[in-house]
Amino acid sequence: MIRRFAIAAILVAAPAFAQEAADTTPDHGISTFPGGELKYGPDFTHLDYVNPDAPKGGEISEWAFGSFDSVNPYTPKGRAVALSSAPYESLLSSTADEIGSAYCLICASMDYPEDRSEVTFTLRDDVTFSDGTPLTAEDVVFSYEVLRDKGLPSFRAVLARDVESAEVVDERTVRYAFKADMPTRDLPVRVGSLPIFQKADFEARDVDFEDSTLTPLIGSGPYVMDDLDTGRSVTYRRRDDYWGEDHPLNVGQNNFDTIRIEYYGDYAAAFEGFKGGNYTFRNEASSKEWATSYNFPAVQNGAVIKAELPDGTISTAQSFIFNLREPKFQDPRVREAIGLMFNFEWSDETLFYGIYDRVTSFWENSDLKAEGPPSEAERAILEPLVERGLLDAAILTEDAVQPPVSGSRQLDRGNLRTASALLEEAGWIVGDDGMRRKDGEMLSVQFLNDSQTFDRVINPYVENLRRLGVDASMVRVDNAQMTSRERSYDFDIITHQMPMGYVPGSSPRQYFGSESANDVFNLMGLQDEAVDALIEGLENATSQEDLEAGIAALDRVLRARRFWVPQWFKPVHTVAYYDYLRYPEPLPPYSLGELSFWWADQEAYAELQASGAL
Repeated sequence: MIRRFAIAAILVAAPAFAQEAADTTPDHGISTFPGGELKYGPDFTHLDYVNPDAPKGGEISEWAFGSFDSVNPYTPKGRAVALSSAPYESLLSSTADEIGSAYCLICASMDYPEDRSEVTFTLRDDVTFSDGTPLTAEDVVFSYEVLRDKGLPSFRAVLARDVESAEVVDERTVRYAFKADMPTRDLPVRVGSLPIFQKADFEARDVDFEDSTLTPLIGSGPYVMDDLDTGRSVTYRRRDDYWGEDHPLNVGQNNFDTIRIEYYGDYAAAFEGFKGGNYTFRNEASSKEWATSYNFPAVQNGAVIKAELPDGTISTAQSFIFNLREPKFQDPRVREAIGLMFNFEWSDETLFYGIYDRVTSFWENSDLKAEGPPSEAERAILEPLVERGLLDAAILTEDAVQPPVSGSRQLDRGNLRTASALLEEAGWIVGDDGMRRKDGEMLSVQFLNDSQTFDRVINPYVENLRRLGVDASMVRVDNAQMTSRERSYDFDIITHQMPMGYVPGSSPRQYFGSESANDVFNLMGLQDEAVDALIEGLENATSQEDLEAGIAALDRVLRARRFWVPQWFKPVHTVAYYDYLRYPEPLPPYSLGELSFWWADQEAYAELQASGAL
């Protein structure tokens, strides 16, 4: 549950570096498309959705599942602690009430030509790391280089492919040049959003950046790691010397003195911890708990608030995914047949108390998802891929693939018959023992699971598959084993999330691109030439209309590939919190923001303590 921290400010007058190119103009931010307007001008005093008078102080605490053995979230080794990206900032940052814009944070201004073939950032002169030393252009370029050479594979692939050079022009000026013939629309934001580490701190260490470590790197953010109880808890402390305290993007944010995360080995223990006041904010993920368990005394007497708050974000596309590296999953008929056996309707009614909607799209809970047959704009994108033989012609006329609808009984017999026919077409024939085999091999499917709350979902799914003649089973592993097996791709089916954005940026390439097939994002191992071409088209889109058509076309093709069995989502945040936490109203559409722009009413906190609730 790594969350992005509150954004910090911009906009003090600073001389922009005079580039050789004459067609650049210094600006305080950038919109996705040339000519796009920024919501906030250079003279704003605070974001519209914050309370600029929010008091500072107090603590908010949450829970995390499992354990951790590293504080570096940018390397594939180890399992990073919650909020481990919190101490680090970037040159640019976005807001929670706007799509497709990024504003200077550590930079005072940015210059780029119309074609965005390069970008020059002029850094503020007052930014300091948490040890009091100034942040310079050398730190920015060092951070880019270490992420390119030793960061997560997705960082390495994208940065090596897109960036020609990163140059320290002077102490406060950095220039990035991008490679020729690459789509450049998103590249200024992409390099401007990289985390910045302190070069001197890194060079003084004995460990390599790629190694897991329990000693955090030094950053410039508003919070620093204050206490680490390995595998149990982590506490972050708000800096009293934070450089960006009074800047426009920070006013009304970073309000808690401390943020604490408590780790629990199972869901039931975590819930009991909340009831006992061991932590104070809970984003409830269990429909059963939400429907049946929030009747304990603290809720009844008002010490704990139970609320459904609006969520305007795109769903995370939570789903069961197939490991496409396995030969048995190469045939899409096998994947479709297995997907038919998951009965969402029965699960929602019987297990989830009817609070969820079915995920149908990778851009669920937005207007961007593909619906019905393709529009004229989508067809123009898809037809060349059909002509190249990369897509079946049916995609030009048929409705976008929807997950199957099941009946009210756990086993839908109509879907069972359809799935059986698909497997027989694929050569998986039922033997005398009722199990399916092909070339002497039994069709076995193993669900790898590290969450006890998913047992009640997976076990009926396993039963349905066994009725189909599939040797299905669920294997429970602990948190560390799950991480290890995911990263070594030692699984058949797991639950995965693939969050996309309104302006997708690098996410489609990370999660679906062939070059990321051995990354921690593209756990399916998807390698598809048509998908790669559609991703490239998204990156080259020069208007909002082109972008929307490209997203719908990509969504349509991804769904047709059937490498997922979509699960569920809800268009609200189901949260419970102790009644000293406050938030501004209305909340912005694209962030709940409890760690960013909520605050503590310390008088109410004292009353809760006096009553014994905390």
